Amino acid sequence: MDLSPENLLRRSEIKKCWFDMNPREITLNAINHRETGKIPVDCGSTGVTGIHVKAVEALREYYGLEKRPVKVIEPYQMLGEVEDDLATMMGCTVRGIYSRSNMFGIRHDKGWKEFRTFWGQTVLVPEDFNTSLADDGSLLIYPEGDRTVAPCAKMPSAGYFFDALSRQEPIDDSRLNVDDNLEEFSLINDADLDFWKKQFASVRGTDKAVIASFGGTAIGDIALVPGLNLKHPKGIRDVAEWYMSTVMRQDYIHGIFEKQTDIAIKNLSKLYKAGGDVVDAAFICGTDFGTQVSTFCSGETFEELYAPYYRKVNNWIHKNTNWKTFKHSCGAVEPFISRFINCGFDILNPVQISATGMDPETIKSRYGEKIVFWGGGVDTQKVLAFGSPADVRDQVTENCRIFSKNGGFVFNTVHNIQANVPVGNMVSMFETLRKINS
Repeated sequence: MDLSPENLLRRSEIKKCWFDMNPREITLNAINHRETGKIPVDCGSTGVTGIHVKAVEALREYYGLEKRPVKVIEPYQMLGEVEDDLATMMGCTVRGIYSRSNMFGIRHDKGWKEFRTFWGQTVLVPEDFNTSLADDGSLLIYPEGDRTVAPCAKMPSAGYFFDALSRQEPIDDSRLNVDDNLEEFSLINDADLDFWKKQFASVRGTDKAVIASFGGTAIGDIALVPGLNLKHPKGIRDVAEWYMSTVMRQDYIHGIFEKQTDIAIKNLSKLYKAGGDVVDAAFICGTDFGTQVSTFCSGETFEELYAPYYRKVNNWIHKNTNWKTFKHSCGAVEPFISRFINCGFDILNPVQISATGMDPETIKSRYGEKIVFWGGGVDTQKVLAFGSPADVRDQVTENCRIFSKNGGFVFNTVHNIQANVPVGNMVSMFETLRKINS
């Protein structure tokens, strides 16, 4: 640990800067479109605002924090836990809470074990994180950690995260049953509810804003379509087949979304009664509607196929809870932002400023009074990954100036921070934020 006077002074200044004002108050003011002169920061609270375990380790080392293996809290993307000591150094004002099982159906509450990655890092993974090596040297992982069934995802030997494997069974349209695509969206059981009660208790009284990833409300999220947590997924599970089905089998998709939404609202009701009043924002859906240059579907298709179910969930939440609702969608979604607003979403992430039509000045002026931009702080595809620390500083400064006007902005990178981002660039980002907020 670096105990030099310069480092100790810098660490003291960071802590003083961020905690003169309650971090939760900073965040709540922002998401209620009130400007306070402070910009809230999220790095690590959800599966789309996180940091790769390799980058987490690099940051811990830079800041001189205790050296210990990083927990993999989301193994699909190999995202690492941002513990309180690092969150303080980064200036985070938000913390996240999660469900009992991860994307692969592997539980978080059965203990942790060490695991050595392809890139040579020792991390902590859940006890049932069971893998094997494929003939090509890639790493195979199994639903619920059960190696007696087919693997659900693989990580190439030169990779840093997993890719889904298609386990699509032959499709007979005459025998399609919407319940087959609802297996992972069941009513919450007592064990999961008890886990959530512990999560709520762990954040009650925290000085940070709380965002919860409850699950169950992801309407058509392609990351979930393959059923990575299911041992024998049925229904439509191939990614290409699913996208074709949104055109060719719309009645079937409607049937899935309608039942899924009804189940989700029942679950959300139980969760709120169990202690969900401590939650400030709820991650609703990660369905992407944009590519780098356009939208995935027409506005008419969005209104017909997705909007009714988004409205139903958002309306229930706004009528019955204090939560703000969080919509993730990558890409060139400027034509859909007004539609997201009309569906009742309060927050948009990741705000992909590099995509066509997503100029910060333009979208802030058009939509900034009605939706919170949770992201867009710095471009992760080019600037953060491949620019200089000065490039990072300049873009962070400019985007904070634009997005923070009149509130409505939570700083986050454009999607997760990846494995090999230079630590100097990450530090430049956090140091710039500290200066802006000082």
